Order: sequence, then structure tokens, then C-alpha cells
Amino acid sequence: MPFADQFSDLTVLDFAVHAVDVLLVWFVFYKLITVIRGTKAVQLLKGIFVIVVVRVLSELLGFNTLAWIMEQVMYWGVLGVMIIFQPELRRALEQLGRGKLFARGNLQEEEERNRLVEAVTKSVSYMAKRRIGALITFERETGMGDYIETGIPMDSNLTSELLINLFIPNTPLHDGAVIIQKNRIAAAACYLPLSESPFISKELGTRHRAALGVSEVTDSITVVVSEETGAISVTTNGELQRDLELDEFSKIIRREWFGEKENVTSSTRWNWRGKKKNG
Repeated sequence: MPFADQFSDLTVLDFAVHAVDVLLVWFVFYKLITVIRGTKAVQLLKGIFVIVVVRVLSELLGFNTLAWIMEQVMYWGVLGVMIIFQPELRRALEQLGRGKLFARGNLQEEEERNRLVEAVTKSVSYMAKRRIGALITFERETGMGDYIETGIPMDSNLTSELLINLFIPNTPLHDGAVIIQKNRIAAAACYLPLSESPFISKELGTRHRAALGVSEVTDSITVVVSEETGAISVTTNGELQRDLELDEFSKIIRREWFGEKENVTSSTRWNWRGKKKNG
């Protein structure tokens, strides 16, 4: 029967049912991939793919012995997978029973955002209490490749321990800015452009000028911890918010970095453009 004739008797409803069927299968596969992403099950899938390819090639090339071995591996491999990945399978079934399996993608994103904000807040709190100067810039829409190239490449996971160690005085990378792309530390000891505005207060040092300077030419968020006072400041769009409390700082980072809606009102908001007297 020609291929086209196989669909000649199908109605519009039949097409719709088949389309929904295919979409549901793809949706299930997509959710399963999001569940195993970042786990050791990814390596297992790679191994299974290699075995399947070897099995098909050995069949096509007439390698009967190799084909038989691969067939046995695939036959008994199902039992091996169930034994090795029993904890992951049990967790997936528990999530399915609670109705959380298909919401896991958003849950993972929320957990990652919480982890990143907690890491930044913890490191800034540690450095502020000990008056360790710090300059941390978060890339948003405007690329910061030119500034990243001025520093030492890292491409490391963002953790509070690593951030703190980067700014410990008298270490090779403590001088300069740390630039963060998405959820990774892209580079350390980077040079940022200094603001040349004459309206900046004389009491602000090089770190604050660099934070304001980069906020004038990009849409980045920059965090400054003062080495003299331990005060926490944030710059965005040429504006400087000074002497922030830790809770307020965390809310600002969530709002500016991830776009989370927060009713953040700050009495310490300070726009240097409007300050023409005494900076």
C-alpha cells in the first residue's frame, strides 16, 4: 500500500488524536530529561546510546558474535539499570505520586535561584562583617566579554566559599572585580571602567566609582562591600543604593538579577545624578 494511501481514510479527528498522542510522548520524554539532567543517569543514557549504535552496526556489518553479545547486554541491562538506579527510580515514583514530577523543571529553577542568592548573600555578609573589600558584577542582557577578558578566566560554579576566598586580602585575585554570567563565575580580577561624573561624593572610593562606571555603560548589577566601613552597596543603571541591610540586599538581588517581583522600598536609595552638592 502506498504511503499516502495509509492516511486517506483518516478523518480530521483521527489526525488530531495522533498529533496529541505524539505531543504527549514528546512532553513525557522532555520531563524525563529534566528529571535526570545533572545526575549520573545522564552518563547511563550515553552508555546505552553507545551500546545501541554498536548493536545496529554489528548487525549491518555481519558481526554475529558482537551482535549477540550486545543483544545480551541490552536484555540483561534493564535489570541492571533497575538495581543500580533504584534510589532515583523510587524518588521519581514518589514525585509522580505527589504530582510533582511534571513541575520539577520549575522547581529546579527555583531551587537554583535560591541557591545562588543564598551563596551571594552569605559571602557578602561574611565580607561585610570583616570589612573585606569586594566588587561583584552580574551580567544581564548586555554582554561583558570585553571586561571578562581583562581578568583571569575561571568558569567556576558560584559558591559562597569561592567568592569569599577570591577577595581575601593579599591573594592574587583579590584586587579587581568578579564577573558572574548566569550561575557561574566567569572571571576574577577584572578591570571595570571608572565613572567620571563630577557629582560623585568624594567619600566614595575606587570600587564604588568602578561599580557606577560599569552601570553607566551596561545593564549589569554590581555589588560593593566597603573595605573601610563594611557597608553593602548595589549599583544599577547609574544609581547607587548604599548602606543596605542584608535582607534588603537579598531582595534587591532577587528583583534585579532574576526579575522577581518584590515590594522593595529603600530609604537608602541614592541617585548620584541628582546630587550636585557634596557628591
